[in-house]
Amino acid sequence: MVHLSSVGLAVAASGLLQTVTAAPQVTTDSASTASTTSFLGGLFDFLDVANLTVTHHNGKLYGCKCSPGQLCWPQQSKWNQLNNTVGGNLKLHIPPAASCYNTFTGPLGTVNTYDAAACADVHANWEDEMWNVEKPGAALWTYFTNETCRPTLNPTDSCTLGYYGVYVITATTRNHIKAGIDFARRNNIRLVIRNTGHDFIGRSTGAGSLIINTHSFQDVQWISSYAGPGSYSGPAVTIAAGVIVTGECPTVGVAGGFIQGGGHGPWTTLKGLSADNVLAFEAITASGHFVTANEAQNSDLFWALKGGGPSAFAVILSVTMKTFNDVSSAGATFYVNNTHIGFDNDAYWNATTIFHKWSNHFVDNGLYVYYELFPFTLRAQPFVAIGKTVAELNAIVAPMLAELTANGIPYEWNPKSFPTFFDLYIDLFEPEAAGGSALTGGWLFDHNDVATNNDGIIEAFKTVFSPRPDIFSFIVGHLFNPGYGAPVSNSATHPSWRNATDFVITVLPVPLGASKAVKADYQNVLTNTIDQALRDASGSGATYVNEADPYQPNWQGHFWGSEYPRLKQIRKKWDPLGVFYSIATPGTEDWEVIQDTRLCRKL
Repeated sequence: MVHLSSVGLAVAASGLLQTVTAAPQVTTDSASTASTTSFLGGLFDFLDVANLTVTHHNGKLYGCKCSPGQLCWPQQSKWNQLNNTVGGNLKLHIPPAASCYNTFTGPLGTVNTYDAAACADVHANWEDEMWNVEKPGAALWTYFTNETCRPTLNPTDSCTLGYYGVYVITATTRNHIKAGIDFARRNNIRLVIRNTGHDFIGRSTGAGSLIINTHSFQDVQWISSYAGPGSYSGPAVTIAAGVIVTGECPTVGVAGGFIQGGGHGPWTTLKGLSADNVLAFEAITASGHFVTANEAQNSDLFWALKGGGPSAFAVILSVTMKTFNDVSSAGATFYVNNTHIGFDNDAYWNATTIFHKWSNHFVDNGLYVYYELFPFTLRAQPFVAIGKTVAELNAIVAPMLAELTANGIPYEWNPKSFPTFFDLYIDLFEPEAAGGSALTGGWLFDHNDVATNNDGIIEAFKTVFSPRPDIFSFIVGHLFNPGYGAPVSNSATHPSWRNATDFVITVLPVPLGASKAVKADYQNVLTNTIDQALRDASGSGATYVNEADPYQPNWQGHFWGSEYPRLKQIRKKWDPLGVFYSIATPGTEDWEVIQDTRLCRKL
């Protein structure tokens, strides 16, 4: 069977709901409220939804979610009532590093927070992914928190909430999740669904929000023969929302944003995207109803949840998926770096060109390859050959190695055999470091791109490395083909994935303490220089929903292609008033964050 890792992780408790020491500062908005449409009947009953608050900003009219300090913000008695409803699991959200500061100043007041032992723990574990996963609302990568409470050695420094949510429910029952959705809908509060915090583009946090943490849902039920609906009758597994499954990264919660983004990993070339292998969902809708979604029930929602975008259509409680027998596998590491070529720039780019030239060949032979490109470093760890021997892997890779040798480029190639893929994963895959601050972009190169414009792709990679003299970024690449063996897509993912070869992530580190102007400059460089070079070198028109620039032009088409119009209509059906929100997901064209913190819809 498919192996699961880290089953049973629980979210660490964050203490009792705390009383702040300073009264909130109240500001008033326009007294009028935006009119909303009432949706009647069963699953689509939105009669209790609160109206958006009308706001004028830069000469435009907006309907906004309620923010702390406004008259519309719920009184403490309402929050206390919610806390009772969720069994005492509602907490003020305090950033993980607050224990290193004398005080934390949030939008509701000031709390004494310094704790020497807890602060030492923060410094020791700030870059540890699993440590961050176990926090109730932490983001593993912190750029979209606004970096206003990072670890410090000076307790008198300032620690504020930044763009983190205000309150968090550490949900332990499905009714806790429902209570949070209902509260947000009835009180016009921005809602954030947070599972593990594995999120590159800020969808797991949001200013002024109520966070619902689903990570404590750890049930796993194995099914020997799935009974339908649908034609599949093989082995399956039902995975609750908080279970972490070994993908490429060890902190991915499969029954959430991973599936809703499509889901790629080492098995993708052989079995398609994870979304292609879903059989059913249990979920909670924006109207607070529990639903089953499969081929026969709520089939439109079923399709949309399979790759249609995270936190857009419903909150997933569990997912039922096909499983496949684990098999003996071969893996390898491959390096060309300055220990082999020194600082010979031509040799480095020649090696990279040759490596990437063979990428179609790799995926057409069933391989998956995870690689990184830094100056003078080409690092592929690992090559993955599921169900193959070392001899078979060596034979597939031999033409590339021969071409490197013919061009006088030294390299390191280290193949190994493993009794199972799980053993390969434990040995060759590496954890990522949390706590970094960076912008993320990326693009998909398909078979035709590699076959006809490999040199152009490499030129684009050079632009990524040095978009201008004062800025450096790097590349994380994934060679896989969800269309290997011509599987038929049954998910909402972009059609271009069926001819994929290489999905690259571009990572642009942002200086800590950067001003708004500097951040805007870096975002412009990412969108219009770095990723534009990749777009210009490709005809795929596609990129990955969860690991790409959400501010890119035409994100709708680039994320979903021809599937987007249908997704937008389904969103209008299941969440017509925007109870759920995450950036660059179907139906969010008219929503934006104004005044740095207020989530608003253009009227």
